[in-house]
Amino acid sequence: MPPAAATLSVSPPAFDMANAIRALSMDAVEAARSGHPGMPMGMADVATVLWGKFLKFDPASPLWPDRDRFVLSGGHGSMLLYAVNYLTGYEKITLGQIRNFRQLGSLTAGHPEWMPEAGIETTTGPLGQGLAMAVGLALAERMLNARFGDDLVDHRTYVMAGDGDVMEGLSHEAASLAGHLKLGRLIVLYDDNGISIDGPTSLAVTEDTQKRFESYGWHTLSADGHDPASIEKALNEAGADPRPSLIACRTVIGFGAPKKAGTNSSHGAPLGADEIAGARQKLGWAHPPFEIPSAILEAWRGFGARGAAARAQWEKRLQASARRGAFEAAQKGVVDDAAFKALAALKEKAAKDKPRTATRQSSGLALEALLPAVPELAGGSADLTGSNNTYVKGFEALQPPDYRGRYIHYGVREHAMAACMNGLALHGGMIPYGGTFLQFADYSRPAIRLGAMMKQRVIHVMTHDSIGLGEDGPTHQPVEHLAALRAMPNLCVLRPCDTVETAECWEIALKRAGGPSLLALSRQGLPGLREAGAENLSARGGYVLSESEGPRKITLIATGSEVSLVLEARAKLKEAGLGAAVVSMPCVELFLAQDAAYRDGILGGGPRIVVEAAARLGWDRLLRDGDGFIGMQGFGESAPAPALYRHFGMTAEAIVEKAKALAR
Repeated sequence: MPPAAATLSVSPPAFDMANAIRALSMDAVEAARSGHPGMPMGMADVATVLWGKFLKFDPASPLWPDRDRFVLSGGHGSMLLYAVNYLTGYEKITLGQIRNFRQLGSLTAGHPEWMPEAGIETTTGPLGQGLAMAVGLALAERMLNARFGDDLVDHRTYVMAGDGDVMEGLSHEAASLAGHLKLGRLIVLYDDNGISIDGPTSLAVTEDTQKRFESYGWHTLSADGHDPASIEKALNEAGADPRPSLIACRTVIGFGAPKKAGTNSSHGAPLGADEIAGARQKLGWAHPPFEIPSAILEAWRGFGARGAAARAQWEKRLQASARRGAFEAAQKGVVDDAAFKALAALKEKAAKDKPRTATRQSSGLALEALLPAVPELAGGSADLTGSNNTYVKGFEALQPPDYRGRYIHYGVREHAMAACMNGLALHGGMIPYGGTFLQFADYSRPAIRLGAMMKQRVIHVMTHDSIGLGEDGPTHQPVEHLAALRAMPNLCVLRPCDTVETAECWEIALKRAGGPSLLALSRQGLPGLREAGAENLSARGGYVLSESEGPRKITLIATGSEVSLVLEARAKLKEAGLGAAVVSMPCVELFLAQDAAYRDGILGGGPRIVVEAAARLGWDRLLRDGDGFIGMQGFGESAPAPALYRHFGMTAEAIVEKAKALAR
């Protein structure tokens, strides 16, 4: 439960407390000569009530697992968060950091960047992402509560979102999902100021936002965003309702600015010296820039100290809990060795039996091995469960209000699924995975990018990874996607060739705590190629799967479904007296991270040919002048997969022909 409410009837009054946020915000933006003062000035009263009376937090223990989560979805208003975190006493957010707003090396970036030890729960900026990640945070709270009980997990997720957030299509997906999941611990404070960058929101929006959220199953209500009593009443009502709540806080953007308040000119630029002087006079704030009177600062620090007692009580409950060990293990996120032993057993069986299996099915086998051993692992699919092989029998689906299930039906909401998974990972105690077709990575990409930026362990299971999916045609056949995803920093793209490699790729993804992984998996069946062995060969990105017999004259490099194709070509080249080595490269990024001696030893000094049913872009990091590439030059076609491989020239015969030409 939230800590006992503090009173706002303190000296100084709530208005002066809010003005501390306004002053720091307009001064920092002015000093930086860039930024967004309007939202922090408009939502300062709401923030004062939220932090002063409702939010459960402790700056002295910022990583307290049972703290409330606050997400500033409109990340452009970052100075509100920095101001409050300084005022309440987060050690990392100093007045010096605020003076250094938006400067190189500062902790106070233009948009908030994930730093929970400084009170920043998530990176935000791209509108709608924060709200959608908050759905994941709120879902994680309910799922962990179902596992560990009220004594250890009992908190809320609060969001500040603006007009832009609720316009974004992602917010529709996420809000619909939150309503369906009955996430009553989620409360969104909607900055309903009626202003966007271009001008009044009426230029582009005529809908009733509250009714839209009501249709999703939300509880909606209104508040005067500049009246502490109205805000408090709305927050109390929201907290008492079992549904997720949207509070439309009617505010004035740039509140206090004499000429720019209520206009788009206060949104995204410094107010200017004259306007700031006028705002100081209008607000009754006679203090110099960056100076907070001691009485006001002490009152804010009192808000920060309020959660210490609740945190101490929680720590006592944790110490006495029979579930303490499991809870702490979940928070640390270390995967037990039993999981990797289960994967090793899968590898041994697959290497022995060598079944012809689509790697999406191989991934399903890996999940069958992992889910019993990794209680933190929870997954789902964007309405493609049977195709993605993401569901494991015996593990029930989540059915609110019962949150014990570990399988989530996300519906046709790829973007919300990816963002929600970021929230699940950010919360701690969970390792999320989610499935869709690789083609629909385009729908998920903005959220995947934020996950990579925040170094979150999220596992994207993306099947139907090439023209090998066949008859569904070019709308569903990825071509440029692998190149685009490999270009994303800190995203590990894994394209295994068989069940053994798929098990190894799952091991890589689980051990990779510092960023997301994406498994690109085949629809079509593939032969078993690998022996098992104790070493995870895929962990080095690429390795020699089959060395040439005799001197190596050419190196054939492939990923995923094309590895069996180059092995077939190798056999034909052997018959022709041309020694060829086959390199399987399930992860280009991991291979490029190896030292030069390893890379050179694997690739050899002779000609190279890369074969991949995708675009060439990116492969020239490994190919030199005179080397070859066999793959896709444009979009695919609708036909059975074997016919498509022949049509686009990806055959063993074509590889042999090119190899003979290069090896002359």
